[in-house]
Amino acid sequence: MKGFYIIFFFIFTNAWSQQTISGKVVDSKNKPIDKANVFIDGTYDGATTAADGTFSFETSESGTQVLKITALLYEAASINIDVLNYKNQTIVLKDAEGTLDTVVINAGTFEAGDKSKSAVLKPLDIVTTAGSAGDIVGALLTLPGTQTVGESGRLFIRGGEANETQTFVDGIRVTQPYGAAANNLPARGRFSPFLFKGISFSTGGYSAEYGEALSSVLLLNTTDMPTEEQTDISIMTVGLGLSNTQKWKKSAFTFNTSYINLQPYQWIAPQDVDWNKPYQSLSGEAVYRREFENGLLKVYGAFDAAQLDLNQFDINTSGLSRFALKNDNFYGNASYDGALNNGWRIFSGLSFGYNTNKIDLSFGNVTNIERAYHAKLRFKKRFSSSHKLSFGTEAFRTNFGELFEDATADFKLQYELDIISAFAEWDYTVTKDLAFKVGVRGSRNALLNSNFVDPRVSLAYKISKNSTLSAAYGIFRQAAPADLLKFENKLGNEKSTHYLLNYEYRKNNQLFRAEVYNKEYDQLVTFSGNQAQFGETFSNSGFGMARGVDLLWRDNHNIKNLEYWVSYSYIDTERLYRGFPSEVTPSFVAKHTASIVTKYWVQSLKSQIGLTHTFNSGRPYNDPNETAFMNQKTKYFQNLSLGWAYLMNPQMIIYFSAQNLLGAQNVFGYQFASNPDENGQYAKRAIRPAADKFFFVGFFWTISADKSKNQLDTL
Repeated sequence: MKGFYIIFFFIFTNAWSQQTISGKVVDSKNKPIDKANVFIDGTYDGATTAADGTFSFETSESGTQVLKITALLYEAASINIDVLNYKNQTIVLKDAEGTLDTVVINAGTFEAGDKSKSAVLKPLDIVTTAGSAGDIVGALLTLPGTQTVGESGRLFIRGGEANETQTFVDGIRVTQPYGAAANNLPARGRFSPFLFKGISFSTGGYSAEYGEALSSVLLLNTTDMPTEEQTDISIMTVGLGLSNTQKWKKSAFTFNTSYINLQPYQWIAPQDVDWNKPYQSLSGEAVYRREFENGLLKVYGAFDAAQLDLNQFDINTSGLSRFALKNDNFYGNASYDGALNNGWRIFSGLSFGYNTNKIDLSFGNVTNIERAYHAKLRFKKRFSSSHKLSFGTEAFRTNFGELFEDATADFKLQYELDIISAFAEWDYTVTKDLAFKVGVRGSRNALLNSNFVDPRVSLAYKISKNSTLSAAYGIFRQAAPADLLKFENKLGNEKSTHYLLNYEYRKNNQLFRAEVYNKEYDQLVTFSGNQAQFGETFSNSGFGMARGVDLLWRDNHNIKNLEYWVSYSYIDTERLYRGFPSEVTPSFVAKHTASIVTKYWVQSLKSQIGLTHTFNSGRPYNDPNETAFMNQKTKYFQNLSLGWAYLMNPQMIIYFSAQNLLGAQNVFGYQFASNPDENGQYAKRAIRPAADKFFFVGFFWTISADKSKNQLDTL
């Protein structure tokens, strides 16, 4: 009993003597610092600052103690405090000496290795770029390093196919980032910019944290805690939209949903498509956030149910061939980002993706189902202003099955893929002008029973106050494409090696970036025939290369109310892969691409007007009437688009956009007959857009306590 009373007395006196420590952490310009770690040295008592820089925690310590404060990009601070009287104090942190001011900073974080070779866009950039139609991919296509492949609508980066770019939401992979589409009709990204605070797009040499991508990663970061409740209503020529945000003291919930139906638009502006049932979809997204004392929990979910039915012309058949598609897609993830003791941070996340396609064809039916899982755990700590360490592990699992049925037989294709990876990176600031990152990523492919260890290295050197020179090297691997694994499960991982040199200049809202790169491909999948099917011989004997230069100039300074950017890319690439008989430039690559994007605010008209002009040189295609393989090119591609947002009042907007104002007769490629005619010639037909021009009109209304809020940031 005596021992019990001693323990009780100890607990009681400690609980009675709890003191609250509170305050705010700001930078030298009095701006709040988010996610700074504040703790009493030698104890487990501490907290992480909120978005407004504030913190508060309880401690049983007394008297004079040492309060430590650490944050990325800032010098760590140690302050002697009187625990009893330390409340509502303001702490100012100095910028770390090694901070490279000219390196792109995204979502409040600093990554010297990544950001020197990434292009960062905010939701405002995505939706106010004329011609993007509010699609994330559409806006990214105005940046250097990308290829406009109009019949696909997906991201093709520096000589890589669309499947070589991986999409991540809050650090967790999305296996099906594009919506449903028919052959030679472009797909759209599934995600609305409305829910994302920042979009980071890396064209090569990215962090060891990200794998299963040969060419690029697209990072989408959902918003943290919103500032207020609001509702947004959209009425458009293609459908309807509704979104709502609810906010509580420690949590918030946002959802948006949209219904798209192209049939009314078809009545107004017919397309060169023989629709039985035009494209329709019902989709939605939602994010729940919950603040804890030392971290933030996010739960994200998205669904998309789409269908279309059309008749397409095929040069190899008489008449039209029917293609009907029903697609159901769900993606959900949960992530937690928080502070541990002694300056460590933890990130954990889990996702599940489900996608099913039911396809009715003139000659049979196809049903496929994909289930994908991703789990991730990462730890990170900044030991001082000069170096930090991060490491973690993740696991990918994919289950795919496909059933083909016709009048004579059924064929079933399937595979299961399990990949476990571990990664580690060390960032070190040598001097005020020099920083580097060294990383390594190890993976195990259970299907192949094989292991890989790949290095990643990057360096950033501050040439002057406004300019930085960066270099990067890395090896990247990815499992064989899904459309090939279903025929041959034992295909090995494909490989690419990146070498990059980047120069960047930033001053007064002006940016100039120039980057040269060399990318080497190895172990690409090949097969013996013209197309992947049963009976072909598959192997990882393919190879290739891509090298070029990317240029970007962005200016929001010299002309009042005008923001614009100009991008240009040159690429030289060849590869031997799939059914190619020799090493050539693939059909999705144009040697020269360029874009000019302008956005101008006209005060007298209460309008924001934007123009975007995109140009690509011709793309190669194979003409079987010629002896050489892939030796022909299409004519050049161009598209001039207009976007006009008119503010009826502070909360109501009318938005108009139009694509291809010049009416260019763009050609994406050609389909040739499988057999020659009586003269020994193979007939051909041009693959062209469904319509040469496209227009969009929408009315957008925001309802919120702040009567000045509107959706200009999301148009």
